[in-house]
Amino acid sequence: MTVTNETYFEVVVIGAGVAGIYQIKRLSDLGISATVLEGSAGLGGTWYNNRYPGARFDSESYTYGYSFSKEVLEEWHWKEKFSSQPENLRYLDFVADKFDLRKYMQFNCRVDAARFDEINNVWRLKVNDGRVLSCRYMILAIGLLSTPTLPRLEGMDDFKGRSFHTYHWPHDGIDLTDKKVGIIGTGATAIQIIPEIADKVGELHVFQRRPNWSAPLNNSPISDTEMADIRARYDEIFATCARTPGGFEHEPDRRPFFEVSREERVALWDRLYDEPGFGIWLSNFREIFMDEKANAEFSEYIADRIRRRVKDPVTAEKLIPRDHGFGIQRVPLETNYFEAYNRDNVHLVDIKETPIERITETGIRTSKADYDFDIIIYSTGFDAITGAFDHIDIRGLNGEMLRDKWEDGPSTFLGMMIHDFPNLLMPNGPQSGAASTNYPRGIEVGVNWCTDLLMYLRDNDHIRAEATQEAEDSWTAEVTKMYAVMLMRKAKSWFTGYNSNVKGHEEGKIRYFVYNGGTPKYVATINAVAGNDYEGIDFASTQEHALQKNV
Repeated sequence: MTVTNETYFEVVVIGAGVAGIYQIKRLSDLGISATVLEGSAGLGGTWYNNRYPGARFDSESYTYGYSFSKEVLEEWHWKEKFSSQPENLRYLDFVADKFDLRKYMQFNCRVDAARFDEINNVWRLKVNDGRVLSCRYMILAIGLLSTPTLPRLEGMDDFKGRSFHTYHWPHDGIDLTDKKVGIIGTGATAIQIIPEIADKVGELHVFQRRPNWSAPLNNSPISDTEMADIRARYDEIFATCARTPGGFEHEPDRRPFFEVSREERVALWDRLYDEPGFGIWLSNFREIFMDEKANAEFSEYIADRIRRRVKDPVTAEKLIPRDHGFGIQRVPLETNYFEAYNRDNVHLVDIKETPIERITETGIRTSKADYDFDIIIYSTGFDAITGAFDHIDIRGLNGEMLRDKWEDGPSTFLGMMIHDFPNLLMPNGPQSGAASTNYPRGIEVGVNWCTDLLMYLRDNDHIRAEATQEAEDSWTAEVTKMYAVMLMRKAKSWFTGYNSNVKGHEEGKIRYFVYNGGTPKYVATINAVAGNDYEGIDFASTQEHALQKNV
């Protein structure tokens, strides 16, 4: 849309991804003056920016879509059980166009700074085009994995070929035919890319520091008959998602691990390994998340499955993680990833044995050899959860910077509000239910709660809402306590804030980013807060504000 001349809105939403689209839908339905500021050239967030080969859902497509519109559920036909990026972006475009939401969105519009005006109880936002907008309420619907991080390697600007982070994969595509390609990283993104390009490139060298556990996606098309059955079961499907800890279709096996025979355990794992999606992770015994012995046994089962799929035993062992067990960090799902290493043109380089020394004009130099490439792909992850927040200069009461407040890790109330930052809402914030669940199921919960709070403010003539210090401390302590029983507390992953490419996020400091209590408990908690007149939140009314200004 063309840039609006308006400078004041009741609500400004930052981010036009999955959360921002639903948030502006709720606001527009209520007739609230609102706009969405999006830094990219189009809507879709993750599904707009990540154009790399192999990008797709790891949630079942029909559980990832919005549930708020019966018409959308009836009209949209998911083509695959786990839909690919182009189809996902078409879906979000379809939703936005169906409800005429683009008219509220401003693209190529990056927010550089936001400051709370304590006298007038409004946020003032500085945008990259030089404008200053103001709003009563600012809703941060920014992506939790939207700030890519490059490795800290000498010589990256010297390379004469093409190089880019996977997040910045060229939108018009790139011809990889017969090219010599190097990819750094073997995380979730690389696990999708590598098998997708292995049969297209001339030579592919994979530079791996730490392997990741992975399991088969087992994707398949969805026929017209299957889609009709899904439509008939949508209420049941979403009810299942609402009662499971992760917001997926997959429910945990609640039998005690050690009361089930070894033979029965292996039979379950064999079945889950061949079934689609996260069943191998989330329909498993609960003890694999909390008990070292149970997790070790299951991890060895997965290791054996890897060994069966990789022909070279040395390569197979290098692809098996030794520093963490299966499932204690988010599990990447793959299609023929391990089989890619059986190809003569795919080579695994262990950079723990032979570290990368620098990027050269022609490629990558390790302590052992020089490798020449036409293209270098950096699949080196994201400054997860708080990175996108840190990139905006957000200042609350007394000029306090959010970046400083969260320097050692986030502290929030319900993952959706922050003490000393009034009128700032985060439907998908750190420590919220959205950060560790099937994302759209989590963001619908968060958006609905935030929208209901806005209506409570309006109905009660309030113009300011702020989480109390006590409420924030209590919630953050609850989030922290839940890590104590989870093996994930030991993981080097974005669940614990680890990122060796971000200063201050190296090994040794846990950041309590995600809520581990599960969807049902989270929903019950936030609903109880709302049902008790939003206990834990301080409000100020129009009348109180007038008295304060006259003092």
